[in-house]
Amino acid sequence: QVQLVESGGGLVQPGGSLRLSCAASGSIFSMYVMGWYRQAPGKQRELVAGITSGGSTNYADSVKGRFTISRDNAKNTVDLQMNSLKPEDTAVYYCNARRVLLGGDIHYWGKGTLVTVSS
Repeated sequence: QVQLVESGGGLVQPGGSLRLSCAASGSIFSMYVMGWYRQAPGKQRELVAGITSGGSTNYADSVKGRFTISRDNAKNTVDLQMNSLKPEDTAVYYCNARRVLLGGDIHYWGKGTLVTVSS
């Protein structure tokens, strides 16, 4: 099992930047595909970005070119650098750890951190 704690959310003006961080503990970090999800009010939770232990990344179309996910397997952390933020990026952002198993993936979630993009 893995525990996840997010930090770095807050209020930012449109066009600004924020960096979210997620610290993992309790298991072997490199065993997990890490990701950031978000959930806006009244909407379903959606994948923002993911990164494998080897560093392969994927992004939602809405954030490509603006957001960058990175991980440090030695420090057990995964970050999300968010640039050129838009009001539609406002959401609670959740750190996710996914262990890929033959019988079905196991997901672990942080409690989330709120990002508000507003002038």
